[in-house]
Amino acid sequence: MTTDVSGPGTLDLGKLFAARLHAVRARPYLATALFALHPVESRQVPTMAVDRHWRCYVSPAFVDRMPVEELAGVWVHEVSHLLRDHHGRSDRFAREHGLTGPGERLRMNIAADFEINDDVFGDGLVHPEGAVQPGSAGLPQGLLMEEYLTRFKLAPNMMGLYWLDCGSGADGLGREWDLGPDGAHGLSEQERDAVRFRVAQGINGRPGHAPKGWRRWAEEAFHPPQPWRELLGAAVRSAASGGGVGEDYTYGRPSRRSAGLTGVVLPSLRRRPPRVSVVIDTSGSVSDAELGSALLEVAAISRAVGGRRDLVTVVPCDASAQFVHPLCSAEGIPLLGGGGTDLRTGFAKALRANPRPDAVVVLTDGQTPWPETRPPCRTVVGLFPRQPTSRRWGESEGDDDYVPDSPPDWARVVHIE
Repeated sequence: MTTDVSGPGTLDLGKLFAARLHAVRARPYLATALFALHPVESRQVPTMAVDRHWRCYVSPAFVDRMPVEELAGVWVHEVSHLLRDHHGRSDRFAREHGLTGPGERLRMNIAADFEINDDVFGDGLVHPEGAVQPGSAGLPQGLLMEEYLTRFKLAPNMMGLYWLDCGSGADGLGREWDLGPDGAHGLSEQERDAVRFRVAQGINGRPGHAPKGWRRWAEEAFHPPQPWRELLGAAVRSAASGGGVGEDYTYGRPSRRSAGLTGVVLPSLRRRPPRVSVVIDTSGSVSDAELGSALLEVAAISRAVGGRRDLVTVVPCDASAQFVHPLCSAEGIPLLGGGGTDLRTGFAKALRANPRPDAVVVLTDGQTPWPETRPPCRTVVGLFPRQPTSRRWGESEGDDDYVPDSPPDWARVVHIE
């Protein structure tokens, strides 16, 4: 997190471990993760860096010159990359956006640091020299790595950050110093999951002692990705990236065909990030647990389209839909309802939004009438398990044989278990 000029000498483990103990005292809910990191002496790393197998590579010269209080902050910073799965998220973001090369990986490292550093220091942890903050790039605090990646590019005023290297555990790109999956002291996938679960338990057990970003992370850690969630994310990405989605004409960059037409300027086709509207079934047949799961799916949908929460809206709907909520934070969305079910009004409300969404995602138990015609955008239906004895609001007590209509053929259906 600061520039290092490596020199002779061995790693001062006593000082390094004293700093880790200081970090544990300041952030007790991270104790399991901090003690799970195995330090590896390395003169190839600029400061401290991690790999996805929970090894922490440490420069002896960096430890020598850093005060213990600042080293404690670096410990917390590096373990935060691993707990928040920045390596896996960077791999997915790079794959989905066609990003390659060390320059893009540096940008991912910076964006990951922005996500961490806006609330990691203070309350017993000293801000280390050189730790980057989103405000230094004119960006707001409280965003996710994926959101920061859509908001900044490497610029000349960032030349001073080119030394930054938190390792493959921060951006997913292997380093020459990495010991790899078969090297000593690495954690297995099951062990890494166990560490995350223990940390999430500690945060949820004492929620007033952790910043909002960590509380959000802990809530999602208790709901790890399931096959159906991956299917839902893939379906949303497919719907939001199809031909014609997020495309518009612009005269900002004339079409190349203009060269063949003297005196005529043709617009070029510009692709913008897709907009997604999520219609959530809040009728009486949907349980509180399913509504809670729906909010988690909203967060997953936001990540599926690149982390742009400003491009995702939510429409709660039972027999009617009154409001379209921008996705500032999932926990702030009021899921009002409890009556009958008619998601046709939710479709209508979502499609009347200006600008109109490129894709509509419906989260429901399926006990609803559906639009008779295909909406003018891609549609994905996340279907909660049906209860055989449940009825639509208003069905008579003797109508135990009621079977709801299946989602129409024009919708991509994913069963949420």
